[in-house]
Amino acid sequence: MTGIRDGVMSVLGKRQDLRFVVIGAGMAGILAGIKLLQAGYRNVMLYEKADRIGGTWRENTYPGLTCDVPSHSYTYSFEPNPDWTRYLPPGAEIQAYFERTTRKYGVDKIIRFNEEIIRCEYQQRQWHLETRSGIRDVADVVVAATGVLHVPRYPAIDGMESFSGDLFHTARWDHSVPLDGRRIGVIGTGSTGVQIVSALSERMQKLVHFQRTPQWIMPVENPFFSEEQKQAFRNDPELLKYMQNEPEYLANVERFNNAIVEPDSPAMHEIEAIVRDNLENSVDDPVLREKLRPNYRAACKRLIYSPDFYQAVQRPAVEVETGAIDRIEPKGVRMKDGTLHELDIIALATGFQADQFMRPMNVTGRGGVQLNDVWAARPRAYMAISIPEFPNLFMLNGPNGPVGNFSLIDIAEHQWHYIEQLIALIDSGKYGEVSASKEALEVFDSERIAAAKRTIFGSGCQSWYLDAEGVPATWPWSQQRFYEAMSQPDYTAYQLVALAEATADSAVSDT
Repeated sequence: MTGIRDGVMSVLGKRQDLRFVVIGAGMAGILAGIKLLQAGYRNVMLYEKADRIGGTWRENTYPGLTCDVPSHSYTYSFEPNPDWTRYLPPGAEIQAYFERTTRKYGVDKIIRFNEEIIRCEYQQRQWHLETRSGIRDVADVVVAATGVLHVPRYPAIDGMESFSGDLFHTARWDHSVPLDGRRIGVIGTGSTGVQIVSALSERMQKLVHFQRTPQWIMPVENPFFSEEQKQAFRNDPELLKYMQNEPEYLANVERFNNAIVEPDSPAMHEIEAIVRDNLENSVDDPVLREKLRPNYRAACKRLIYSPDFYQAVQRPAVEVETGAIDRIEPKGVRMKDGTLHELDIIALATGFQADQFMRPMNVTGRGGVQLNDVWAARPRAYMAISIPEFPNLFMLNGPNGPVGNFSLIDIAEHQWHYIEQLIALIDSGKYGEVSASKEALEVFDSERIAAAKRTIFGSGCQSWYLDAEGVPATWPWSQQRFYEAMSQPDYTAYQLVALAEATADSAVSDT
């Protein structure tokens, strides 16, 4: 489709008055804002439901919060940061990095805070949006950067409202609650639960980690960068760029991705050996060791990286509870066997509703098509970016995109490179509506589902990667295939409606 691309680029710039609305001011929304402003667009607005930017790094502030992607790799490619304090960055530093970057590139000037979009409806060739406070807006192009992990999942445990102590989801951590010397229960064993237990194991009088399913733990070191190292990063841009693209890390990412795609590969067997040896060599008590031993393959659930979890759970104040919870009572957590764990604090490390994406926003596409109906079985988007019958709406980190132990910043930047080429079709003045075709999505999703079932994520465990039908909702191919797919859209996969035709259809609908 070289002809389309060349024709578009030859007339690029005819529609610089395009109105853009970006939904969400987390990592991906900030990226979209920066890229749109750098491209010369000035009619851009970001709507953020909270009172500040940051997305998941704003929402999550629990003790021990750490990213499992190396700090220098968890930066925008165009904005390296020489001042990370550790190899794996603490959450507060990531939030500060995004706040600085937002100000530096002027994105803070185009954000409306405390404005949650509740309605997004396609009418007369434009998107009509409404916020919960009643603000209405109209956009030619909408970029949905709402993220994946933003709607907390609360467990269905009877009696939570009866607890006499402090109970909260870890994404709503109450920092007014004192911790030292108290009794805390942590419900949930994902990355959040693991990090909290590691952070609080020496501060609490008693810490009970309620474990429904144990996790495989990949050992990792998390050293501090010295002042000399940080100064070297400041003085040498080439060194800083090298750190962003550190060859050993990139090789590990590629190897891990290939292992996910090929569960019987030597790379996956190597990963399994590492995590198995970590458990065998780190936990002395054979009873505790068996409590912590998963009965599924490594990486079937999102692999957890921790330098000290096994050490933390062996401390005297920590108990790993593997029994079933019956209910929560005023004094604590009652187990099915009758045991009562008396507690002062209960932290729900129970994750997020990962299938929500733009929802609960009410999104209506062309001809009154409802997103909730389209996604009744599972969230779907062509290349994780475009949905048929929802023209000029593009998603960053949408459904079926690459997730796992990778940098979502890198993924979002590649997705933006793809999206900006779709925007160029609209900007050219030639096309009024751009959306994936139904046929293209059906072919893509059929191939994706078949491949996803063969990945390690489909090897027989319960995880937030699985959709309602038990199919891994992920990109099931290699990292290189993703990069190649994002390098340029296949325009034959898109329904491209000429601007004149779209305008005529809009005029007919108006009458």
